[in-house]
Amino acid sequence: MPEIKFYHRPAVPMEMHKVKIVQRLELLPAKQRLEKMKEANFNTFALHNKDIFVDMLTDSGVNAMSDEMQAAMLCADDAYAGSETFYRMNDKLTDIFGIKHFLPAHQGRACEHIIAVHFVKPGKTVIMNYHFTTAKAHVTSLGGKVEELVSDAGLITASDLPFKGDMDLDKLRACIEKEGAENIAYLRMEAGTNLIGGQPVSYANMKAATDIARAYGIPTVLDASLLQDNLYFIKTREEGMKDKSIREITRMIADLYDLVYFSGRKFGFGRGGGCMVRDEKMFHEMEDYVTMYEGFLTYGGMSVKEMEALIVGFEESMDFDVISQGPQFIRHCVNELVKCGVPMVTPSGGLGAHINARELAPHIPDEEYPAGAITVAMYLCGGIRGMERGTLSEERNPDGTEHIAAVEMIRLAFPRRVFTLSQTEYVIDRVKWLHDHAHLIGGLRFTHEPATLRFFTGKLEPTSDWPEKLVAEYVKDFGEDQ
Repeated sequence: MPEIKFYHRPAVPMEMHKVKIVQRLELLPAKQRLEKMKEANFNTFALHNKDIFVDMLTDSGVNAMSDEMQAAMLCADDAYAGSETFYRMNDKLTDIFGIKHFLPAHQGRACEHIIAVHFVKPGKTVIMNYHFTTAKAHVTSLGGKVEELVSDAGLITASDLPFKGDMDLDKLRACIEKEGAENIAYLRMEAGTNLIGGQPVSYANMKAATDIARAYGIPTVLDASLLQDNLYFIKTREEGMKDKSIREITRMIADLYDLVYFSGRKFGFGRGGGCMVRDEKMFHEMEDYVTMYEGFLTYGGMSVKEMEALIVGFEESMDFDVISQGPQFIRHCVNELVKCGVPMVTPSGGLGAHINARELAPHIPDEEYPAGAITVAMYLCGGIRGMERGTLSEERNPDGTEHIAAVEMIRLAFPRRVFTLSQTEYVIDRVKWLHDHAHLIGGLRFTHEPATLRFFTGKLEPTSDWPEKLVAEYVKDFGEDQ
């Protein structure tokens, strides 16, 4: 949306909607939050939602639906096979992406599973601009390996580079030559890149990378889960794209790929997912995976009510006003925190505002999970649940040593159409306080460490009594009741 000007003050992002349904929140006192964190074994995923004031863990499945999305849910056809809801969804996706064949699934990681099972064999390589945790886990669990080829500049947290998710084309050519094209399962591009700060990929880079892959006969796959933010950045940042519509840019991108998959918990503002397959033969080869793992081919594990909502959500994702709010609120949050001296990932990307944990708490060793510790501290000092995106989210090396993440971040996700500007200002205030008291934060260590995706269900403990000291300092400044 165009930025709305103010007469007597600098512009702030505006909500292009009005609120019609609300959900009550409660801010527990800091000492109670400390007890809740102990009960959760210092893993924010284990917190109860009722004990959280501002939940910025993710935007997955927690975006607000529009009135038209909710109304559409009443029109669902709940037939087990041959549901008209499915055919409406298929038609809508074909209209937007230009790909006729669609495999439904219950969410994005189910699509990753289906794609990996179809393509990955032991010893095969999957090339990515950057990995996502579940996308990588599916590949490695099948004996494959992942090569991340994001440009070196994309890993510099603070810069003015507009498309930090771009793949390094020289690295891509070198990787293909080294591994051999026949040993590469597929090239996967994530638009935008979740684990380096929701940073976008340019259309020019997507085209160049897929052209190289196509020349070698390598299948190309797009993870479109965060596509709506990436579309915003292509339109506003990329040369020659300003006058193109969001729908035009979407089709240009889709035309580059053999498969396009998405999590409807992000793209479409609902809960579901699916994979669009360009080649009919490949589509039929992959059908069995849906019926084996997900459900029948006309629902794929999704609720048909959610499918009807997603059909409307897909169309809303083609509306520039709708997809602008997330990036604009994130930009405001990032810019204000930078003014406060907080080390942020810049320029702001999609999905959320990202804090550089290594710079905020340089005294915490990587092996003690600084991003995880700061995420704990953020809940203690404001009731805010963010998400660790660093070494804690990585898998260990084969020899059992830590695989130190290239970037160590805390993500403050902005679910779409959920938070107000005043809630955003509260978050900015509490993060500034935490920045000024970061020396009080210590590390974490595992007491129970799952072998895979350990950040979801692992149990941790602090390396000292730093949580008690941090809360005591917080109470001095804000009182017992906050």
